[in-house]
Amino acid sequence: MPRIAYVNGRYVAHADAAVHIEDRGYQFADGVYEVCEVARGFIVDMPRHLGRLGRSLSELSIAWPVSRGVMPLLMREVVRRNHVTTGLVYLQVTRGVASRDFLFPPAGTPSSLVITARKADPAAQAKRAAAGIRIITVPENRWDRVDIKSVGLLPNVLAKQKAKEAGAQEAWFVDADGMVTEGGSSNAWILPKDWVLVTRPAEHGILRGITRTTLFDVAAKLGLRIEERHFSVAEAKAAREAFISSATTIAMPVVAIDGDPVANGHPGSVTLSLRQAFFDVAEKSPA
Repeated sequence: MPRIAYVNGRYVAHADAAVHIEDRGYQFADGVYEVCEVARGFIVDMPRHLGRLGRSLSELSIAWPVSRGVMPLLMREVVRRNHVTTGLVYLQVTRGVASRDFLFPPAGTPSSLVITARKADPAAQAKRAAAGIRIITVPENRWDRVDIKSVGLLPNVLAKQKAKEAGAQEAWFVDADGMVTEGGSSNAWILPKDWVLVTRPAEHGILRGITRTTLFDVAAKLGLRIEERHFSVAEAKAAREAFISSATTIAMPVVAIDGDPVANGHPGSVTLSLRQAFFDVAEKSPA
């Protein structure tokens, strides 16, 4: 069955889906996006994702392309038409189509909306989690408003490409003080020797990940403490465990940082416990 995309009010063949050449997302990266996991026939944490989408739109003064109440219906329909029970659903909103000008387009210019969905192989993800991933570190070079989930992701693209060329699967950005901020497409976590999970505060310097937020609930269920504070690359390398979190990876063990093994170089039991418990704790909306 061919894939189907939603583009500005129409369901179209994915291969034929297109936006206007003067869409501001295409010309200026003037837009935002969200990615939701689809697992066992449910869209995971959809209300939280739509809440963050609303915040991103508000911060950039972009209007909702449809009402917030309609958005879940469109997402479910795209998932249904693509027969996705395990995978992801992606939505992107831009400031719309207008003659190229740095200034905002005239009032009333409709926002653009694209929604896609694709299947994923749960066995492949489980295999990756069982082996763990390797990461590298790169200097922080992104704009200051990383709390907005903007489609302007060129620094992330370059960081993740550098990771791939180094035989790794993710890159952690490191600020001018030598502290880890987050990954190219994930939040960063460590478990030091005191058994208290650590992740950077979300007030500044990182995106407040939805999976990150839900992991606070998962940790509470498992009786684990979390401390939000900065941590260095050296502390991460010396930790009992390290992992990343995102909608597409959940909690993914990190077994090496810049070529140095984390602990014994194998996935940690706490990370795997968080991963195992995640689905039962997360909010699930029928797809």
